[in-house]
Amino acid sequence: MKLSSRWYSPRLNTEVLVCRWGHFGQPVLLFPTAGGDAEECERFLMIKVLMPLLEAGRIKIYTCDSVAGRTWTDGESPGAHRARVQNAFDSFVIKEVVPAIRQDCRSSEIEIITAGASIGAFNAFAAICRHPDVFKAAVCMSGTYDLSRWMTGQHTLDFHYSSPLHFLPHMGEGLHLEKLRERFVILATGEGRWESPGESWRTAHVLGSRGVPNRVDLWGKDHDHDWPTWREMLPQYLDKLTA
Repeated sequence: MKLSSRWYSPRLNTEVLVCRWGHFGQPVLLFPTAGGDAEECERFLMIKVLMPLLEAGRIKIYTCDSVAGRTWTDGESPGAHRARVQNAFDSFVIKEVVPAIRQDCRSSEIEIITAGASIGAFNAFAAICRHPDVFKAAVCMSGTYDLSRWMTGQHTLDFHYSSPLHFLPHMGEGLHLEKLRERFVILATGEGRWESPGESWRTAHVLGSRGVPNRVDLWGKDHDHDWPTWREMLPQYLDKLTA
């Protein structure tokens, strides 16, 4: 059921691993956490809890290495470099990963659900906001949505256009915003250790102010910023989104 492919990305100047689980169904692009790779979700048993949906042919899970996430949290890169890598990662996703998904699904226009936890949630959120013509829904879990804390005091154009919290309030009316208003963003968060529900509420406010459908789901103080929480969340959301 698992298929892995590794190729050199000229956009990222590095080799990147991309994995797929499933044989049929709705494609889901699942972004890793900050330091994660394409197989992280398997090691942390996310694929195991998604197996009923995978075996039923309702979903196919695709993942890739968290190249940008590693740069954001490496503790040494300047902010301008981090933002450039984030934009290069977005280009990699749209120009390389999405075409690979569509070829695998034998459909040049199939729409994709995106998901992720922590910085993976940021990537899912950014993907749907930047490319609503490609992604139809986003499941964002325990998200870190404002990356300005890692910009070392800078606010570059690369950062502005990579960060929906910063570009959405200033986006003009037009086809892009109209399409985004047809999409749906789930902002799920626990209220336990290491969680920051305020990040989800702020993100929901920005989306709502632009008329983008979204919902904040609070999972309570017994749900921490950790894999057991996300393993409980994602199967439920994908079950509903693919019903």
